[in-house]
Formats: sequence, structure tokens, C-alpha cells
Amino acid sequence: MRDLKQTGFADRLAAQAEAKKALLARFKPKPSIPDPDFDRRAEKLAAEKEAARLEKERLKQEKEAERLAAREKARLEAEAKKAAAEQAKAQTAEQIEEQRRAERRERKAAIKAEQRARRAEKKMRR
Repeated sequence: MRDLKQTGFADRLAAQAEAKKALLARFKPKPSIPDPDFDRRAEKLAAEKEAARLEKERLKQEKEAERLAAREKARLEAEAKKAAAEQAKAQTAEQIEEQRRAERRERKAAIKAEQRARRAEKKMRR
């Protein structure tokens, strides 16, 4: 019963080689039908990428505009504060000067009143 088919060494080697080829053929990629939407899908993907890039650029520009607006607003506020401080300082200086003038007027008026009173006294003595 042994060796019924009467196969020789060469036959066994050939069978082994064919079995190995069949085993390796299972792992080879099989030709497939090309995807008909491949080009359209590539175009759609490219359009999506471009739209995302444009959106990102728009957001970047908006953020930059907001940053510049905030910087300009801060600058204007600083200038307004500085101008208000300068004006307050000028008003304070004007008020001080006006107060000095008023004090001088009061002094001069008091001196004139004293002089008039002395003159009136002199006239009364005569």
C-alpha cells in the first residue's frame, strides 16, 4: 500500500513547488476594478483642503484685525488718559494761579481800605 502512485523524488519536488506557489499566490494582490469616483474624490478632497486653508487664513486675518484693533484702542485710551492728566494739571495750575491772583486782590483791597481809613482818621483829626 505504500507508494501506490509510484511518485518519484522529482514529482514530489514539483508538487511541493506548486503548493508553495499556490500558497504565495493567496498573498499577492488581486487586480481590482478601478474606482470610478477616484478622480472626483481626489478633486473633492482637494477642494475641501482649499476651503479649510481659506477658512484658516480668514480666521487668522480676523484674529490679526482684532489684535490690531485692541492695540489701537489701548493706545487711544492711553492718549486720552494722558490728555486728561495734562488737562487736569493745566487746570490745577490755572486754579493755583487764579487763587494767587484772588489773594493778591484781597491783600491790595485790604491795604487800600486801611489807607482810606487812615486818611479818614487824619481828616477827622484836623
